[in-house]
Amino acid sequence: MVHAYILIQTEVGRAAAVARQIAGLPGITAAEDVTGPYDVIVRAEASDVDELGRLVVAKVQRVDGITRTLTCPVVHLG
Repeated sequence: MVHAYILIQTEVGRAAAVARQIAGLPGITAAEDVTGPYDVIVRAEASDVDELGRLVVAKVQRVDGITRTLTCPVVHLG
């Protein structure tokens, strides 16, 4: 299982709506609107890196109101 955090920038005033919409997608375990350089932080899981990529490109990035995403896969060192 692959886990990742997806950092999302949205159009002004759209963070809460984007977080609500993303929270309902399969493979998303949490979606929170936050303050700072990113507007929404999402935790996602997939069976492998390819499935994670498909989740981000085919589902998350298609949510209306998103302007940019940054996907950060979780690694376990040691």
